[in-house]
Amino acid sequence: MRAVTRPFFGSLKRMNETRRRRIRDRSSGTATLISEGCRISGVLTGSCDFQVNGEVEGDCEIDSTLMLAKSGLWKGTIRAGNVIVSGHVEGDIFASGNVEIADTARITGTVTAEAIAVAEGAVVDGVMKTTSQQQPTEFIEKRKPER
Repeated sequence: MRAVTRPFFGSLKRMNETRRRRIRDRSSGTATLISEGCRISGVLTGSCDFQVNGEVEGDCEIDSTLMLAKSGLWKGTIRAGNVIVSGHVEGDIFASGNVEIADTARITGTVTAEAIAVAEGAVVDGVMKTTSQQQPTEFIEKRKPER
């Protein structure tokens, strides 16, 4: 199965001009880490990047990027600038920018973003909505996942 999506960051020309087209490649600074084995309940807010390897039960309002690792579990609503999902989400995702859904991701809920990239093997049980007016673009991921 090939994912049909919109370009990550604008036009195809712009995508080809930069090697750092993935959200995680463009991220700057150190992310706030919620480690594997850690469990948080409540509302998460901030303007920095967050990386979740553990479990969160609650909602978030993050101005920057939220990265949910393969071991991560999120139960609640995610509102962030950009979202990268490799783990499990039980709730809705609203991104003002882009969403990347890795092959290990499992999402139950609605995903809304300017652009959504879905890797082969990912499972989304819900609706995906894009807010951009661009035409969908087909792509095949050629990079190997980071281990």
